[in-house]
Amino acid sequence: MVDHLLHRFTLPNGLRVVLAPDRAAPVVGVSVHYDVGFRSEPEGRTGFAHLFEHLMFQGSESLEKLAHFRHIQSSGGTFNGSTHPDYTDYHILLPSAGLERALFLEADRMRAPRITEENLRNQVDVVKEEIRLNVLNRPYGGFPWITLPPVLYRTFANAHNGYGDFTDLEQATVEDCAAFFDTYYAPSNAVLTIAGDLDVDHARELVERHFGDVPARRTPERPSFAEPAPTEERRGEHDDPHAPLPAFAAGYRLPDPNADLDAYLAHLVLSGVLADGDSSRLTQRLVHAEPLAIEVGCRCGLFAPLDARDPDTFLITVVHAQGVDQERLLTAIDEELERLAVEGPTEEEVTRVVARWAASLHREHDRLMSRTLQLGAFELLFGRAELAAELPERLGVVGPSDVAAAAKALRPESRAVLTVRPGSAANDDTDGGGQ
Repeated sequence: MVDHLLHRFTLPNGLRVVLAPDRAAPVVGVSVHYDVGFRSEPEGRTGFAHLFEHLMFQGSESLEKLAHFRHIQSSGGTFNGSTHPDYTDYHILLPSAGLERALFLEADRMRAPRITEENLRNQVDVVKEEIRLNVLNRPYGGFPWITLPPVLYRTFANAHNGYGDFTDLEQATVEDCAAFFDTYYAPSNAVLTIAGDLDVDHARELVERHFGDVPARRTPERPSFAEPAPTEERRGEHDDPHAPLPAFAAGYRLPDPNADLDAYLAHLVLSGVLADGDSSRLTQRLVHAEPLAIEVGCRCGLFAPLDARDPDTFLITVVHAQGVDQERLLTAIDEELERLAVEGPTEEEVTRVVARWAASLHREHDRLMSRTLQLGAFELLFGRAELAAELPERLGVVGPSDVAAAAKALRPESRAVLTVRPGSAANDDTDGGGQ
């Protein structure tokens, strides 16, 4: 997939469309990204974007509940949706002969989903059960993407639990849902992406036929979620009765990918130098050499790299045995970052990390659904769907000095540290992880 294969146009109602033809296989991917995520939720409506994602599968003005499922699956296709900090996506993968069916289904619920009291109460229960399964009753559930932001950030938009709070979810009304749809699910607040086995002219005709009469509505004003970076270290604790071992997450602010993508990518390479594979610096030191940790991880983004606008988070996570002093682990992290800031990584380290990233990007984009979703997300977040094809080359120009500058920016006084206290350790200090 290369840039010259991308075709863009905008319908009169404001819907932005990206077409990415690839005739290698008789399959097509369709995604719709709406510019609304966790960070758009008002106070008192924690988890509302996630709840509304569920409601969008509960029928529409012209289709009863479960009809969406039946139409896609009977065509040999699959479907899903997900909620992220800055967007919600819905996607379908099916044989290319079913393209018009997929477009009809997405346009139909963009026009008018079926929001009823019965559907709402049912999906509130479904979301609550999902939270129990994935967060409340799972070891390290929500760690660190739910539990760290309240320590690193100060504003409600950046700090709250976007997965959902039971009290707020139970208070949701049909009127709240209708207002949320009217505000955020306007065509002008969305990007439609079609990739795979398609003829551009025919696909455009189908898009205009099915989405052209979706009523235009005012595009909501997207606020800035920016807030000042920490000027001193912030600490917090989280008791996890299901966790077998202590853990902690250190979070730092990332550069704004819209303002300085190269600096963001340097942090991405830094994350690999620190904790990608057995040869990485933190894994070598903390897991193999000393050893202090059982598992070390590092990444850009609460979910994934380049998955959110500014502010975004650089994460280092460590799981360690009882009795290991957390401060000793943090000191080791600081020492490795300082060494990288002063000396820089070796050319071999950077080359190895970039090669792994490039290979993983090519492998991921070989999957049509992943490629479709990446194109749509990059178009929505950054206005540049072609970034999906450019990333391997952009990563290839990151050098040791760039990684050194990224390491220099990650200072103890600008981070947040969240300590996970497991089981009985929540009632004592045997993990050495207290403040």
